[in-house]
Amino acid sequence: MLIHPQFDPVALALGPVSIHWYGITYLVAFLLFLGLARWRLSHPPYAALNAQGLWTTKDIDDLMTYGVLGVVLGGRVGYCVFYKAGYYAEHPLEVLYLWQGGMSFHGGMLGVIGALAVFAWQRQRPWLWVTDFVAPCVPTGLAAGRVGNFINGELWGRAADPSLPWAMVFPQSGSLVPRHPSQVYQFLLEGLLLFALLWWQARKPQPVGRVSGYFLVGYGAMRFVAEYFREPDAHLGLLALGLSMGQWLCVPMVVIGVVMAWWAGRQAPGHPH
Repeated sequence: MLIHPQFDPVALALGPVSIHWYGITYLVAFLLFLGLARWRLSHPPYAALNAQGLWTTKDIDDLMTYGVLGVVLGGRVGYCVFYKAGYYAEHPLEVLYLWQGGMSFHGGMLGVIGALAVFAWQRQRPWLWVTDFVAPCVPTGLAAGRVGNFINGELWGRAADPSLPWAMVFPQSGSLVPRHPSQVYQFLLEGLLLFALLWWQARKPQPVGRVSGYFLVGYGAMRFVAEYFREPDAHLGLLALGLSMGQWLCVPMVVIGVVMAWWAGRQAPGHPH
């Protein structure tokens, strides 16, 4: 049975300024996106579009700006609405207290979707053309975020059989119960495995919307499975059918993703010009 290492959440302190590990993982996530997005320019049909000046590194830099705003605003609002709606309805100003923590992936995803819609509208490009470009570059950022969760010793897993070789005690949970290191499971599933599958598919010509659909199905299914090993939020517990809030939020993702992939399969491969 393992014990969580109890990392100091502050990676570096320079006088009154403290740099937290979680902030570093966010920075790593954004840098990974920039690097992968530039690499994605070599995939068809983006390589030809780049040569024509229709999709350039400047677009990637702008996408990054839109994406950061979408992640932060959507993630925070999503957490407040999906997980603590009653509390924040009574304390609306605390929605702005980002330093208190509390971010939702599903809210962040909706924020990014909205931000990409604005980007596509401003550039007069099909929205799914933009989301197809972005989707394969996202999972490594999710993996970086799970590393931050593990370092902070948060979002720990459900109780595990003590004989499980990688069962881990998280003292932050207030008990010495061995648990599943669910952050590691999510790092491997939603991060590395999803990235490998999406990147493998995205480097080949695909109908518009299919890669985006694959992302929704892949993330939704993997998060749904991982939630069986993750401790539900204490103030919510398990909801209808014994599912967590995270699982219920994944259901529409998978359904929409399947419909998108099916619809895209009826289109010809390639992207509009």
